[in-house]
Amino acid sequence: MLKRVLTSALALAGVVTIGLVAATPAYAGTYQTTATALNIRTNAYLSAAVVKVLSGPTSVEVDCQKSGDSVTVGGRTTTWWAHLPAHNGFATVAYLNTPETKLSGVPECDDLEPPAADVTLADVQAMFGSRIANPSIVQTGLPSLNQAMRDANVNTPYRKAAWLATLVHESRLEYNIREIGDTRLYGGRGYIQLTGDFNYGPAGRYFGIDLLGNPDLALSLQWSAPIARWYWTVARNINPYADALDMGRVNAAIGYPAGTEDQRRCDSFKNAIRYLTGSVPSGVKCTRPAKLAGDTTQLTRTQFEALAQP
Repeated sequence: MLKRVLTSALALAGVVTIGLVAATPAYAGTYQTTATALNIRTNAYLSAAVVKVLSGPTSVEVDCQKSGDSVTVGGRTTTWWAHLPAHNGFATVAYLNTPETKLSGVPECDDLEPPAADVTLADVQAMFGSRIANPSIVQTGLPSLNQAMRDANVNTPYRKAAWLATLVHESRLEYNIREIGDTRLYGGRGYIQLTGDFNYGPAGRYFGIDLLGNPDLALSLQWSAPIARWYWTVARNINPYADALDMGRVNAAIGYPAGTEDQRRCDSFKNAIRYLTGSVPSGVKCTRPAKLAGDTTQLTRTQFEALAQP
């Protein structure tokens, strides 16, 4: 506990020490893809699962590379695959606009600093107590949940507190939970309780999976956490609200009408911050602006951000 508090405090103060990771990942390079439909895979192998199909050509950021299966495109053969953190997977270097077979200036993935300390079952139990109703399910899902946090840049105490407080109220941090009593085809599922065809459709297209045809994928171990990350960073852009200690806007971004639930989630946010840093800072905002008091579920990201302006 003391070590975790000290590490968090140093990160908030902007101190860099051995073993700590900067809040924003340092991308090693930006490249253009050359394929019209590029498979992004979970690992550097042709047999690895496709996490999404990336339309292109388009610009991508690469943070590291690793050796894997050999791919030949246009007479160029390479065994190197680029990790695309924004897309949660790997793409062969053969489909990047470079004559190189291995990217110069890009570190190998195994050489990167280890990630910031993962959230453990003991951590979330200390933060949220009896809200962790099924510890074994929570434990099973934590590896994928921690990976989603890394992919979403949920890497500071404030961001972690907002993310975890939100999900513990949405799903009790259970990846496979279905909203109780909700029998709608596109009712709430998974960590973020994805709801509505207006979310299932875009999320499925983003990952290259048929969520509209198979909505239960949203509560699978493979997709529940990535979908939560998609909502947090693509359907909405929630990290800046967490940075500002604005749990009111975080709650509004999740998409339910204002009410007593806002304060409950804000209390959980404070509990998480207290655990992670040792104290609750002044300036936490629990109340959302009047123009965000209604149900914001079906707003586009652009529409929501227009209303969320101070």
